[in-house]
Amino acid sequence: MRHIDAGAELDPVHPVPMPPPPATGLSTAQVAERVARGQVNDIPVRSSRSLTEIARANVFTRFNAIIGVLWLIMLFVAPFQDSLFGYVILANTGIGIVQEWRAKKTLDSLAVVGETRPTVRRDGAAVQIATSELVLDDLVEIGPGDKVAVDGVCAEADGMEVDESLLTGEADPVVKRPGDPVLSGSFVVAGGGAFKVTKVGREAYAAQLAEEASRFTLVHSELRSGISTILKYVTWMMIPTAIGLIISQFFVQQHGFKDSIARTVGGIVPMVPEGLVLLTSVAFAIGVIRLGRKQCLVQELPAIEGLARVDIVCLDKTGTLTEGGMDVTELRPLGGHEESYVRRVLGALGESDPRPNASLQAVIDTYPDTEEWRCTESLPFSSARKYSGASFSEGNGESSTWLLGAPDVLLPDTDPALAETGQLNAQGLRVLLLARATRDLDGPDVAKDVRPAALVVLEQRLRPDAADTLGYFAEQNVHAKVISGDNAVSVGAVAGKLGLTGTAVDARGLPTDRREMARALDEGTVFGRVTPQQKREMVGALQSRGHTVAMTGDGVNDVLALKDADIGVSMGSGSEATRAVAQIVLLNNSFATLPSVVGEGRRVIGNITRVATLFLVKTVYSVLLAVLVVCWQVEYPFLPRHLTLLSTLTIGVPAFFLALAPNKERARPHFVRLVMRYAIPGGVVAGAATFVTYLLARHHYSGADSLNAETSAATLTLFLISMWVLAIIARPYTWWRVVLVASMAAGFLVVLVVPSLQSFFALKLEGTAMPWTAVGIAAVSAVVLELLWKWVDRHFPA
Repeated sequence: MRHIDAGAELDPVHPVPMPPPPATGLSTAQVAERVARGQVNDIPVRSSRSLTEIARANVFTRFNAIIGVLWLIMLFVAPFQDSLFGYVILANTGIGIVQEWRAKKTLDSLAVVGETRPTVRRDGAAVQIATSELVLDDLVEIGPGDKVAVDGVCAEADGMEVDESLLTGEADPVVKRPGDPVLSGSFVVAGGGAFKVTKVGREAYAAQLAEEASRFTLVHSELRSGISTILKYVTWMMIPTAIGLIISQFFVQQHGFKDSIARTVGGIVPMVPEGLVLLTSVAFAIGVIRLGRKQCLVQELPAIEGLARVDIVCLDKTGTLTEGGMDVTELRPLGGHEESYVRRVLGALGESDPRPNASLQAVIDTYPDTEEWRCTESLPFSSARKYSGASFSEGNGESSTWLLGAPDVLLPDTDPALAETGQLNAQGLRVLLLARATRDLDGPDVAKDVRPAALVVLEQRLRPDAADTLGYFAEQNVHAKVISGDNAVSVGAVAGKLGLTGTAVDARGLPTDRREMARALDEGTVFGRVTPQQKREMVGALQSRGHTVAMTGDGVNDVLALKDADIGVSMGSGSEATRAVAQIVLLNNSFATLPSVVGEGRRVIGNITRVATLFLVKTVYSVLLAVLVVCWQVEYPFLPRHLTLLSTLTIGVPAFFLALAPNKERARPHFVRLVMRYAIPGGVVAGAATFVTYLLARHHYSGADSLNAETSAATLTLFLISMWVLAIIARPYTWWRVVLVASMAAGFLVVLVVPSLQSFFALKLEGTAMPWTAVGIAAVSAVVLELLWKWVDRHFPA
């Protein structure tokens, strides 16, 4: 009986055990074998849909199906001009596909720029590859901030702690030792090591949960859900109204079959606000393209809208207000320690950590390592602990253990060194304490009874654009909260240099009760000594008071808060874990890009709110006209060509330009209420006035061709009222808005005076009495609209 090693691999085709890879990783030949067998991490990019999926989503919609069926009917029973609405739908759908495809290409190109590249060992060398190139049994190196891309088994560990909270909900980091499982979707918070890949592609744990995770993390879009709600109610209104219209035109009026169908379709088609969904998609897509040019990757389209609704921005100081690098400005020995000896300790500490953070990197740059010291054990920095450490065998044979971290964490409150630290913090300087430990490095109480050796004073580099960005948020009434793991006084001083005033609070004294914490957060501006778990709790506390919260950050300690915030914003140079959970990634690492994102969101929301009113006024007056026609037992006044003309001039063309126009209005909540409070009175006035004109025309005209004259008078009234609605929506006026409204009016005038267009659209005003009556009714309706909308503003404020 042959013994098979449990770590050996079986080839599914030739079941001969393959030996596990050595610590040098796979060879090129072994990688090629696994690729040939399909054992490669071939998960498709999640950034966007394929062209086929985009086309399918834009073509196969509920309203396209309704319009498509009606269009096919009209092609067979009516003149070409009565089926124009179908060609408009084709054009709109085509525009939607093109714009989303452009947005997809922008997203994909940015995703490649921002893609993380894991480090693997192959042929004995460490190389960076794309995540999709990982194969089974690869040896992947990981360190602080790295996200585990695939499932594996820990092969090497140097104080490695992994946060699995995004997968398991367990908040405390898990210490990993060789042989322990490592799950994709988790990330390293301290230490480092390497793991052997055991599952790739769709077999990986995170890949199996990807669909649920994407649903869970999808940004809430009030715009998207509001439009869905409106369309649902429109559908329910359409069904009984359309049935009544069919019965009225076919069985009561007893006109010819083709004419009855044409007028029935003419009543149904305008009820559909088909362009509203399209314009929303186009506005989002163009927003993505615009932000893409500024090196801003929007991982979820509605995130543009979400950031525009934010009223609190939580900022992590390091990497957001300050640049990543630091400089050592001063070294102050304590307790009689010689400066030369302290320098050797700092040099050895720097060499002991293969993945130093910004603070330790500044120490490394200033104090070179001495080869006489040998590191026997190390404790990597953890944002939860606020310190790192190492044990050394010194050149003279002595052993020592040292810690480097936050003075107020390592020292008791009565230590005189803290007063010195406080003075430095008040100047905006960052201070680290070098202390000699008296206990074992791997013990839980290593930080107790330490002996201070020196204060290391660091100066942080302020981002040159941070002050302007904070000023922008203040002008927009968006409150900034600085949440940092550093000393509160030091963070407060940095914030003060950038013009951010307010009290600095030590988070260790914050209440644990969510309600009390939320009150303290509302009152304070700067919070120091915040643990990663506290950041998450602080975001939740602010949300509990009805705030829409954005969280920015680039460090691994920001991941949990980024995940829970309404909008997570990560720097492109940040850790892989933060980029994975953030909805917006600033690839140029510029905090100054955020106002552009806010502005783009406000443009989308404000403009879609405007144009939605136009579309829904048409829906309301179409339903009302159909109901009045059924109740009065008369012919429907319009053919499809009439309403196609009106929709194009008063809604379609103007809405396209208005939806893409600059707009700096602050985003307002309650989209459905905001739109319907204008659409319902506007639609009722338009529908009632048009029907009154139509009834008066029926009494005025007589003869064989009277129906065309009646339709023309009703069309004139409806066009003028719709133009007045457009004129209200287009406010405040700029030169191009005036030109837009005037051009639409001129277009209708051309149709009325050019004989060929009169014939094409079946529009000819007969006599003078009825046309002027139509104008008079429209003028009265315009006054009523103005008064009604002002009354709505007073009694139903947004």
